[in-house]
Amino acid sequence: MVTDRLGDGCDVVVVGGGAAGLSGALLLARARRSVVVINAGAPRNAPATGVHGLLALDGTPPTELLERGRAEVRGYGGRVVTGEVAGVAREDGTDGTGFAVTLADGRTVRARRLLVATGLVDELPEIPGLRDRWGRDVLHCPYCHGWEVRDRAIGVLATGPLAVHGALLFRQWSADVTFFTHTMPPPTGEQAEQLAARGIGVMDGEVAALEIIEDRLAGVRLTDGTVVTREALAVPPRMVARAGFLAALGLAPAEHPSGLGEHIPADATGRTEVPEVWVAGNVTDLAAQVGTAAAAGATAAAQINADLVAEDTRQAVAAYRDPLSAESEARVGELVIGNRRHGL
Repeated sequence: MVTDRLGDGCDVVVVGGGAAGLSGALLLARARRSVVVINAGAPRNAPATGVHGLLALDGTPPTELLERGRAEVRGYGGRVVTGEVAGVAREDGTDGTGFAVTLADGRTVRARRLLVATGLVDELPEIPGLRDRWGRDVLHCPYCHGWEVRDRAIGVLATGPLAVHGALLFRQWSADVTFFTHTMPPPTGEQAEQLAARGIGVMDGEVAALEIIEDRLAGVRLTDGTVVTREALAVPPRMVARAGFLAALGLAPAEHPSGLGEHIPADATGRTEVPEVWVAGNVTDLAAQVGTAAAAGATAAAQINADLVAEDTRQAVAAYRDPLSAESEARVGELVIGNRRHGL
């Protein structure tokens, strides 16, 4: 049984141990909330050599960044548990409604609130060699990787509605950019003019495979046998929220307005349409970089803490009005346990 130090449950379970989840857990732990982080240990950016564009931590290896984050959460009394969430169910407890979170190995933890920061899955085209190079010289985000491939021969694979936009972005980092139409129609009208004006070549035809020499991308081979020399290839993936377990609560991924994939809809604070469930990071914001995801986690955590404060206050007022009520007895018990916890 996974529990916090209060016994049979905690204030918040954070599902996801990436930048968003750990940032949220850190703020909650500092707010003296009991928090359990469920970490599946499969970060999206694991193939990358470093996290870029993150102030004061630019270039930090992803694994090192997460190790620091876990240590900071634990330093304030938060728990980080390795495991994968298999299911979530709403249940009633003595202190109101809550959630039972069940892990794949059968362990369970109960929480008053949920913060889901499980990220997303990158769905890549079925091109031989593509997945093996992902995060190395097959890239997707110019702000994450553009500097590292500056002035190199860059290819951009058309995979969705923002393909031309992506090519124009990568042109900022290199004058040698080639746009591969792959399975999409060639750009026409204004888009074709934009590419031509920026000196971006267009290669029609489906991409068959990547040419790899000495563990480096050397070119892109088309189905007609043509090989175009390239040192990096930008491939915008279809991004799908990793949150199937939320379906039991009535939360299902929806198509993102950008057309880039599916996300869990939420308001600006991360609050979903299901009461007491928040989301943060790539699970709701497909384009969020590490810094953006971390900020979203902190924002959602602050909202969760405020929501819990409001609930605690309602219970305290009820107990204050009726000292003999069940709420009063529960509150007294909570205060006694809290005083013991803090040595009072």
